[in-house]
Amino acid sequence: MPAMSDVLLSVGRLNYVWTNTESLLIYIIAHLLKVEKEAAIVVFLTLNTTRARIDLVERLAKLPSTPAADRKAVLSAMSRLKKESKMRNKYNHCIYSFDEKGEISSTQLMRLVEDDKEIRYGKIEQMDDREMELLDKSIGEIVNISKALWAFIHASPRIVAL
Repeated sequence: MPAMSDVLLSVGRLNYVWTNTESLLIYIIAHLLKVEKEAAIVVFLTLNTTRARIDLVERLAKLPSTPAADRKAVLSAMSRLKKESKMRNKYNHCIYSFDEKGEISSTQLMRLVEDDKEIRYGKIEQMDDREMELLDKSIGEIVNISKALWAFIHASPRIVAL
């Protein structure tokens, strides 16, 4: 079982790389809407969820006015980002259970699952070495998505001018 300090450090890194990567959507929004950065910031901050921001970027990329190469690059990055959002959401919307030594032993999701006959909540998953590997892999993938977005931003003269 990983030490609590290792889990918290990894969750902190996950949040750090996620926030930095999500903020790059400002430049993508500016590019796709053909507006200045300040206007894109207003749009970005008006949409108060990650999901809404990704949905907007995907929808803008699908417009006929978006060049095919831009559409492909943006949709690819958004697909990857959505996949990694599951890990981010898991660790930002869970409670932690501790063992007798005070170490994090498992996570419990704070989500309801309801059908016609019952309601369930809190899928429990062990916090073990395998889970830490998945967390580290997700952090690495988010960093790679960030690099891909930066490459796209730098390749577009209009975005760089912002």
